[in-house]
Amino acid sequence: MTTVALVTGASRGLGAAIARRLAADGLAVAVNYRSDRAGAEQVAGSIRTAGGVAEAFAADITDETAVEGLIAAVTGRLGPVGVLVANATGPQPAAGVEDLTWQAHLDQLTFFVKSPTLLVQAVLPGMRERGGGRVIQIGSDVVDRKLPGTSAYTAAKAAQHALTDVWARELGPYGITVNVVAPGWIPVERHEGLDESAYREEVPLGRMGMPEDVAAAVSYLASEGGAFVTGQRVTVNGGHT
Repeated sequence: MTTVALVTGASRGLGAAIARRLAADGLAVAVNYRSDRAGAEQVAGSIRTAGGVAEAFAADITDETAVEGLIAAVTGRLGPVGVLVANATGPQPAAGVEDLTWQAHLDQLTFFVKSPTLLVQAVLPGMRERGGGRVIQIGSDVVDRKLPGTSAYTAAKAAQHALTDVWARELGPYGITVNVVAPGWIPVERHEGLDESAYREEVPLGRMGMPEDVAAAVSYLASEGGAFVTGQRVTVNGGHT
């Protein structure tokens, strides 16, 4: 039976690369998007052209009802979700502490605490029934970098990492692994035109990371080779931190 992977926020950027990699590994992939239907359909279409199995699914993964509907739709069209990749993100505006609002915190917590919680709760019954599964969160090395102006984003990402640790202990008895992949700055479409030179000079491996580097880490954690790895953070940043 083919394993089904759900990748949230997969119409572009890291999510698109992860979706393509998991499909190349032989998984059937649910390409989730919120508004970029064209991008999601292009990603799913490219997977099918390459011989894989993929479909695009629209859903706001921060909304309880939408998440329930998403998992029901994926299960009905592809099968129960065996691999969940919580990748979707939103805007990350910079703000110093003097300008920080509680709403700014809530905006980040919605994506990195509320959404993963809803998604895990929705896929959990199916994973338990199957006797196991994989939950892979896409975190960030910003937790280690402690950049000024990123209080809300950094706090929410730290919380996401902590959820991974606790869930790994809670869900391990069901054969479910829970891990987080924490990229550094991996340039994608939204970073087009930005100067990478100063950052690149600080990376010991001497280059910028690529979406495929993150996808490779996710691929390992989703594979049989990663079956005994849980509660871990895999940092993908060329040694920057």
